[in-house]
Amino acid sequence: MPASASLYSRLGLLLTLYVCQGLPTGVFSQALPAILRRYDVPLTVIGLSGLLAMPWALKFLWAPWVESHFSARWGQRRSWILPMQLLGIAMLLLMAFFDPYRLATTQGVSEFFVLMFLVNLFAATQDIATDGLAVRTLDFHERGLGNGVQVAGYRLGLIIGGGLLLYLIGSWDWRWSFMLMAFLLCVLTLPVWRFREPAAEVSRHERLPYWKIYTSFFDRPGLVGWLVVLVTYKAGESLGSAMVKPMLVDMGLDLKQIGLMVSMVGSVAALTGALLGGWLTAVIGRYYAIIGFGALQALGVAAYAWLSWQHDAGAAVSLPMIYAINALEHFVSGMAMAALLTAVMDLSRPDHAGADFTVQVSILAIFGGSFYLAAGFVAQALGYTGYFLVSGALALVLLWPAAIYCRRLSWLVDDRVSGDNRIS
Repeated sequence: MPASASLYSRLGLLLTLYVCQGLPTGVFSQALPAILRRYDVPLTVIGLSGLLAMPWALKFLWAPWVESHFSARWGQRRSWILPMQLLGIAMLLLMAFFDPYRLATTQGVSEFFVLMFLVNLFAATQDIATDGLAVRTLDFHERGLGNGVQVAGYRLGLIIGGGLLLYLIGSWDWRWSFMLMAFLLCVLTLPVWRFREPAAEVSRHERLPYWKIYTSFFDRPGLVGWLVVLVTYKAGESLGSAMVKPMLVDMGLDLKQIGLMVSMVGSVAALTGALLGGWLTAVIGRYYAIIGFGALQALGVAAYAWLSWQHDAGAAVSLPMIYAINALEHFVSGMAMAALLTAVMDLSRPDHAGADFTVQVSILAIFGGSFYLAAGFVAQALGYTGYFLVSGALALVLLWPAAIYCRRLSWLVDDRVSGDNRIS
């Protein structure tokens, strides 16, 4: 995107791209757990469905290839963004013609999981190109707001592909609900279809050997400690979030209630939290935002234990209270993610922006996903109340690497300096 383009036009295009990325992902992360539980799929299988997110964890393996292979006619990033979004539309159309009652069978679950895996594969590959575009078009002091927009756009996509889809399935029709999702993704693809990537954006940088791209990234001073932060920062939140929808189904909420008043309200709260968190990150600084928002995130996860405890005790749990706790957890999670991704973007080298950004978020996905896989077994062993208390405590305890290692990166503590490449 031209450097002369206004900040708002750059943010506008990135917003639509992240909405496109979030919509199909919302089908997997927001709608799928509730749908599976609605058709009596066991908690252990729901937890193991986290394996379908492997493309998000492993996308660093093909990120350098995406960065270096493209059509000059279509543009370095558009060469990948457009076909991946078209393939995502195709997967949603295939889901539209899937019979949901077949989820009661092992074969039906397996077939639907294949479609979900492909949805994640295409969305994760689109993410590589989109993140590269974001890193190269946002200046240092624009990145707090830019990552707020990124997380907000992604969350808006989750609202559409998660909450709205659940509501439509619960009150309308499975086939037409998924067809509407495909149509919305088509509409959201129009801005990048009309966008013309400048020649400077598609110039091929000097290529490093495949393995050297990553070894040179981690060879920089301070990166070992930052690696520990990436491994631990979202672990507790990832564990806790995996069982929220199954718990709500077991509490008696139907898909319409979960879709409209929980997934959508929660995602709107996350969107708002991301925008506020992005702005506050620029005001209070990266370090204090990462620590402070991370602590709030831990408390938000633990709050679900109160809902479960009340329900187990036979007390009436009002829907407004469920919605409020869900919104609180999503709000502080959005703030924490915006702060963390701002630092991730800072550490991405301009010449390898997509690969550097990708390897960092892949680390987040790999270790966050590993906790997700264990979620069903932990929830069965402890019950929902103990499960969410453990998840919140884990999220709080695992803030210590961020408190220690982020302070050693001086630009995270005092980021009033200008310029990029904090670690060269």
